[in-house]
Order: sequence, then C-alpha cells, then structure tokens
Amino acid sequence: MVKDVGTKNMLLRLDPEMAERLQTVAEVEGRSVSDVAREAIAALVEQRRSDAQFSRLLEENLARHERSLRRLREDS
Repeated sequence: MVKDVGTKNMLLRLDPEMAERLQTVAEVEGRSVSDVAREAIAALVEQRRSDAQFSRLLEENLARHERSLRRLREDS
C-alpha cells in the first residue's frame, strides 16, 4: 500500500445527521466526503486568521506557554 505524501490521516466523529448532510453535499457536487470536509476545514482556518477574538485567544495561549517554558527552564 502506498501512503499519500504530505497528508495526515485524521479521525473525524460526526453525529449521524451531520454525516448525512456532508454525504449529501459530496454526492450533489460529485466530490468525495474527504474533499468537502477539507474545503470546510480550510475555510474555517482562513476565517479564524482574520478573527479578532481568535487572535486574542492565541496571544493569551502563547503568553501562558511562554510562562510555562520559563518556569521549566528555571527549575533546571
């Protein structure tokens, strides 16, 4: 079996109703479910890049992780 280069397999759990909707979109558009899901995920990620609230959360998380790293270094 040849693995896809540059891709990562992920498990996505959906409730049955959402899975059926996703399957319907894929069938209507003549695409795979994976392709439709990738497109939706890419759109969400792009949307978050320009979302001010997400940017604030990202900055808060970065600051928290920086503090944790400093504490770990100090303990060494």
